Amino acid sequence: MTAKPNQTKKRTTRRAKEYADVLSQKPQTFYDYENYVVEWKEDSNSIDRYEIVAKIGKGKYSEVFSAVDLQQQERKVVIKVLKPVSRDKKINREILILKNLAQGTNIIQLYDILRNPNTKAPALVFEHVETENFKHTYQSFTDLDCRYYIYQLLLALDYSHSNGIMHRDVKPQNVMIDHPSRKLRLIDWGLAEFYLPDIEYNVRVASLHYKGPELLVGNKMYDYSLDIWSLGCLFAGMIFVSHPFFKGKDNMHQLEKICEVVGSEELDKYVQKYKLDVPKNTRNSIGDQRKKDWSTFVKRGQNDKWAVPDALDLLDKFLQFDHENRPSAKEAMRHRYFDPVRDK
Repeated sequence: MTAKPNQTKKRTTRRAKEYADVLSQKPQTFYDYENYVVEWKEDSNSIDRYEIVAKIGKGKYSEVFSAVDLQQQERKVVIKVLKPVSRDKKINREILILKNLAQGTNIIQLYDILRNPNTKAPALVFEHVETENFKHTYQSFTDLDCRYYIYQLLLALDYSHSNGIMHRDVKPQNVMIDHPSRKLRLIDWGLAEFYLPDIEYNVRVASLHYKGPELLVGNKMYDYSLDIWSLGCLFAGMIFVSHPFFKGKDNMHQLEKICEVVGSEELDKYVQKYKLDVPKNTRNSIGDQRKKDWSTFVKRGQNDKWAVPDALDLLDKFLQFDHENRPSAKEAMRHRYFDPVRDK
């Protein structure tokens, strides 16, 4: 395998509980983004077919615009203009992953790949999803809506994981929901990575409030279960109406916030099991924290219609400090919480 993530130093073998070897069953061209050659469209016909309507977002690596496709009866699209990034050939990786996941369940569809012939600025054209601010959308949900959309998100993650790909940035802002159409799409695959066993990965991924403990304590040998933790944080915010649920100011404060809920004993067991180090001052500031019962976050008349017993049981499984104890997406979909919506 010539295309591997950043760090390739081996440590004690740790393997994903599911889909650990899927890439070994695929051709090298499926995951070899270092040698992937992007076929950019730079002609005027390809570029002029899209008309920018408005700027709708800006991130560290891109700017996002709403637009219309003049050759498709002014179909709405989203155009993501990427900033040149040489490290890891990040742009090539994102495009290859999107192509590999094309037509995947609840995964945003990549329509076109453009590059300005003069500036060489790359742009990706995506499917458009009508959506509102997630905080407003979530508060309009019924209990069945919560079950339905978390299940749909698990379908997207299971499809991604079954193709050997970790998303690594699951958060509400990357989950587009068109509630009237009951449509969900998982977007922004810029931090996604191919999973191979025994590989050390970059821990500087995911957004602060959705980072798994493995990232915060520097465990580079993580896997798909990172996405499950992030999903758990999203789920907690949804059912407890608390966005974000773990609200740290920086990585170490985020770790403190997690320990205040799941307990400091879990941190101690984790770092001992994986032979990791936590700065002494950080461990001292955390102190001795007992695990809180999830029912303490249920407020009658405020969030109890979403935070039902089955939801709390599933949340506890998602937010296991030790990533090896979290369910896979496929396992989570079998939870009784989804019984009312699974066949729909």
